[in-house]
Amino acid sequence: MPTSIFGPYTRTIFTGAVITGLLLFSFTYARVGVWIEVQPFFEWMETTWFGLIGKTWGAAFASIQAIHLIGLALLGGSVIVGDGRVLGLILADVPARTIIDRAHKVFFWALMTLLATGIFMACGVAMKLYYLPVYWYKMLALCTGVFFHFYIRKPLLQRELEDINPWLLKAVGVSSVMIWFTVAATGRWIGFSG
Repeated sequence: MPTSIFGPYTRTIFTGAVITGLLLFSFTYARVGVWIEVQPFFEWMETTWFGLIGKTWGAAFASIQAIHLIGLALLGGSVIVGDGRVLGLILADVPARTIIDRAHKVFFWALMTLLATGIFMACGVAMKLYYLPVYWYKMLALCTGVFFHFYIRKPLLQRELEDINPWLLKAVGVSSVMIWFTVAATGRWIGFSG
């Protein structure tokens, strides 16, 4: 059976490379070319049904935004509970596997809710978002968070916590909280920037 030259860390190395590549790309002039190329897509987003509803009916936008905030609260709660248990800060009397698995289910559905409602809200104000640098930082943080969660954190925590180096667990837990805090903070920053 062929094995990877990276051993059991192929996913982790790949994810780290993707995140590093995204970060490096965000600091180069190549991003300006991509930024210009995606402008027609953002213009199109405003002409979709979602864009028209979001711009025309304030109540619809506000209702979707409320669902978005509920999804954000659920995602944040699942991160705090799951990573709090990984760090050994909360729910120490409950088996870690139970907490991690249940928190992941909530995390997944909260993320799906956030993506669906976020797309709707972005369509309503697409050109505003296009010109906000913080929007692009949020998308970078969101991509980092999704890659980190599904390609580093989740595979690592499939094993028993007792079999994992405690320092690695702490690093993963703290990193996860920091990444998702950054996603939430940049999202809030978008609200203040408009």
